[in-house]
Amino acid sequence: MWVSRKTPVLLILLALGANASAASKAELEARIEQLERKLDSRSLMDMLDQMTQLQNQVQQLRGDIEVQTHTLEGLQKRQRDLYLDIDRRLHRLEAGGVQGQAGAASAGPPAAAVPGAASTAAAPAAAGPDAAPATAPALSPAEQRKAYDQGLDLLKEGRYNEAATAFQGFLKQYPDSSYSDNAQYWLGESYYVTRQFQSALGEFGKVPANYPSSSKVADAKLKMGYIQYELKDWGKARELLSQVVSGYPGTTSARLAQERLDRMQKEGH
Repeated sequence: MWVSRKTPVLLILLALGANASAASKAELEARIEQLERKLDSRSLMDMLDQMTQLQNQVQQLRGDIEVQTHTLEGLQKRQRDLYLDIDRRLHRLEAGGVQGQAGAASAGPPAAAVPGAASTAAAPAAAGPDAAPATAPALSPAEQRKAYDQGLDLLKEGRYNEAATAFQGFLKQYPDSSYSDNAQYWLGESYYVTRQFQSALGEFGKVPANYPSSSKVADAKLKMGYIQYELKDWGKARELLSQVVSGYPGTTSARLAQERLDRMQKEGH
């Protein structure tokens, strides 16, 4: 009788235990799934955070590059302006010295007073039929300098096409001017800064060809070497730059040429 009475209770307890076990398993699986979702969500958030950080870093780098580019352009402009200003001042000094010497030579010593000479000197010479026509007086150095400075001002303002036209006109009007070599160089420069490399190469080449004793020869050859570098003609670039290094030691042009040669060596050219 005792066994028969306890049997239903045992069955009930076993059923409850089975149900509890099943419930615990289901709850455990639910918790595991929830934890996995949390882990997946956290990983996703971490990835999003990393992506956001990378985007911020990229934006910051772009900003830094823009700032550095702007700074570099400003430095290059200031350097060009300084170079133009020095060039202009040197030529003004040179022109002033030439004018002073010419004035002193033309004045000459005062003529001695000779009786009766005044009336003779005052009489105009008769123009014969075979007399040569009077030549037009050459334009003064001041006018040449003014025309040259106009080209420099245009170049300084970044109006490169207009500067090229101005220097072309100057060279045509004043082929024998003391400013011609500089005008020829700046004509090449006006093409170089606008990356018209073939035109720049031709104009720079006229500096050593037409003005071999000019102080601009080293600079012209340096720029020609730079252009050949841009055109990827490594042999010609190396030849021109080496000429600057060996031919003009101790100059800024020689230092810049050597720096470009070192760069070419590092790049395997």
